[in-house]
Amino acid sequence: MVEIFFGIITRQAIRRGTFTSVKDLTAAIGIYIDAWNERCEPFVWTKTADEIIPQATRGKHTSIARH
Repeated sequence: MVEIFFGIITRQAIRRGTFTSVKDLTAAIGIYIDAWNERCEPFVWTKTADEIIPQATRGKHTSIARH
């Protein structure tokens, strides 16, 4: 969930922005977070973990290396 939020804030508040200082950047992030919290809604999972995990691990085999 954290990665999703950072992706959203990057796309909507940071990318293509012009910030002349770190203070300007942190102010823009703070303004975005305040607005986000005013209109927030919980993330809703559309699939269960049992539906997601097989697709996420498809084709990824781990090697069992004995040392």
